[in-house]
Amino acid sequence: MEKLVSIDLQADFGFLRKPDTNDGIAMGYNMLHKPSLLGILGAILGLEGYQKRGELPQYYQRLSALKVGIAPIGDDNGNFPKTTIVYTNTVGYANKDGNLIAYENTLVKPCYRIYIALFNDDTLYDYLKNTKAEYMPYLGKNEFPVWWHQGSFRENELKTFSYDRDYQVKTIFRKKEGESSRNQQAEPGMFSLLADRSSLMDSFFYFERLPIGFQEFTTKRGKEFQYELAPFVYSNAKFSSNFRLDNLYTLDNNEVVQLN
Repeated sequence: MEKLVSIDLQADFGFLRKPDTNDGIAMGYNMLHKPSLLGILGAILGLEGYQKRGELPQYYQRLSALKVGIAPIGDDNGNFPKTTIVYTNTVGYANKDGNLIAYENTLVKPCYRIYIALFNDDTLYDYLKNTKAEYMPYLGKNEFPVWWHQGSFRENELKTFSYDRDYQVKTIFRKKEGESSRNQQAEPGMFSLLADRSSLMDSFFYFERLPIGFQEFTTKRGKEFQYELAPFVYSNAKFSSNFRLDNLYTLDNNEVVQLN
């Protein structure tokens, strides 16, 4: 039987590094993304991480088919406070030309509500419900442990949203470019599909390109992987039922989430 469970992950700090920044301050993603979340779930289940060049880790191979949704928790419209942490990288190869001083743009007290569709996975269900983990999960770096309280565990029947009403998406959702209403073809984009455009001044929209998986490519050293990115939005806006986002589901309290 397929069911939808959720927990609230929280940490004191987090650093979800962007691999395309390596000079000056290392930047990180603000939102937790699916590849990182799968790493957290893999640690909870005791699955192996990266072991061999050119091979995706065991946790990703086992869990990549999971449908997940992510929603930031807090009062900052999804944008968590950040601080720059400075430290000396003591790894030998990083200090051939002198001490390497690293600067990382680090999240402060990030918290995310995680939705996961489970199908006959009693092990993960049991671990999440009872706050058990084989390995300590962390948010980007092993000095930033992440945890959840048993009271945050929730369970819902997994029901597909039928677009029978205007709706607000409680999670981040994949941005569909060039969306337009049938009756407003001259005004493309999600803003034209708000249920009440007079409320636009009271709405917020947070945009970020986030990893959704990995792309494979070949170099002289062999097979390599890099993040595949997609645009995401987090908003409190209410959209018209004409705005047909993919993979929407309804919770028991009629809230709508997107699972990818």
